[in-house]
Amino acid sequence: MPDEFSRYDEAPDEEFYRAPRFVAHIDDGAIAAVTQLYREFFPAGGQILDLMTSHLSHLPPEVSYARVVGLGMNRAELERNPRLSSFEVQNLNRNPVLPFADASFDAAGCCVSIDYLTQPVTILREVGRVLRPGGPFVITFSNRCFPTKAVKGWLESDDFEHTQMVKSWLEGAGNWREVRSLNRSPARGDPLYAVIGSASALSAQPIPPDSHT
Repeated sequence: MPDEFSRYDEAPDEEFYRAPRFVAHIDDGAIAAVTQLYREFFPAGGQILDLMTSHLSHLPPEVSYARVVGLGMNRAELERNPRLSSFEVQNLNRNPVLPFADASFDAAGCCVSIDYLTQPVTILREVGRVLRPGGPFVITFSNRCFPTKAVKGWLESDDFEHTQMVKSWLEGAGNWREVRSLNRSPARGDPLYAVIGSASALSAQPIPPDSHT
């Protein structure tokens, strides 16, 4: 659809995220599922990128990492996150270029935020660039969102279509391999889905821009 990445609220994202929200956006069961995925896919002692994060990273508490870098929209939330070694405040919809060197991280995560990206292919390509070859990117999502800021294509799709959508974005970025989907929904409460890709060894090579931009 031509307006797949339009949103009901097209005001600057900085306005929407100006006030901190010190809440969890999914319930405890879904959070535990995210943490377990990170436990399985993130290397202990590695350098981790937490993309579009807040005051919570959901990393396993028993695992230590060499560095955890957060990127999000609200400085107060990022300052309160105890797992971050450092952070960047950046609106990826306005500036989709990540402020990190090629092959800077061993793994990356994006928790319940992928539905807010208006240039997802460009940004996922950037994540592939800053990961070392083979590094996993764990993208998780549920059925919750801020509907005025989620893109139209997401709001008009169901959970299965969300999974296919995220897989297609990773595949469209051109620098991911072994793209797969998982359903880690608890027996009760919020559902939890994941799409995971491994950064390709070709991730630093230039790739054509998003077709919709």
